[in-house]
Amino acid sequence: MKKLKKILILGSSGQIGSALSEFLKKNYQILYFDIVNSNKQDLRISNNKSFKKLIKKCDFVFFLAFDVGGSRYLQKYQDTFCFLDNNIKIINNVFENISKYKKKFIFASSQMSNMNFSNYGILKAIGEKYTEVLGGIIIKFWNVYGIEKDLKKSHVITDFILQAKKNKKINMLTNGKERRDFLYVDDCCRGLELIMKNYKKIKKKTQYIDLATSKYKKILSIAQIIKKKFLEKKIKIKIFKSNKSDIMQKGKLNIANKFIFKYWKPQFNLNDGINKIIEYYKI
Repeated sequence: MKKLKKILILGSSGQIGSALSEFLKKNYQILYFDIVNSNKQDLRISNNKSFKKLIKKCDFVFFLAFDVGGSRYLQKYQDTFCFLDNNIKIINNVFENISKYKKKFIFASSQMSNMNFSNYGILKAIGEKYTEVLGGIIIKFWNVYGIEKDLKKSHVITDFILQAKKNKKINMLTNGKERRDFLYVDDCCRGLELIMKNYKKIKKKTQYIDLATSKYKKILSIAQIIKKKFLEKKIKIKIFKSNKSDIMQKGKLNIANKFIFKYWKPQFNLNDGINKIIEYYKI
């Protein structure tokens, strides 16, 4: 029997990490690592023995772990000492061991890494610099959405759906005019596996990949889609807009590089992805 490739997923209980673990486990041996599983799996701890044990024996690393959440979470925490300290420790410890054991890896960055008014963006930019030096591949996520377990950190689509379910209303943080590129998590997982499988080939051509749809939707439109879907179930929802403009990106709109489209394209449209989340939360 062919020996399964050992894949270490840092942040294996997160939104993307949990979906990726499930997606890959049929064809690979998954090494799970997330503080949610055990305090021994805390990447902030220097010389973490549990981490060293797994990174030594793995064949590939997905560096997805980060102290992060949706807009509500970032707005509340990204300008705090704890947020900065948590992520700096994670960055230092992970890259130190990737360097020491010379592992192939993907670093999960963000399209906000060029937004130096955001501490989250700055931290991701620091991670990108480490990745450049160590020869890994940088994947810039835009707005990946899917099933979320830690609802304190929920992102906009899940947040709107759960607000609508619980309160029969959606309270928006902004006026909703900002546009975002939304990628369903299953498409994200397919893209990550493809990049891992073609690691050497892709790395010869680029070190940066935008994993995105290159289609943009206003946040207000997302709320209206969800309102319509609830109405189909005979549940009336009200939408309340704020008078604030784009809080997170301050109106800055990046354009995704379409390099990955040579190898991969999204299969889920926004409507189908939202339907799956609504079904999961039994609405």
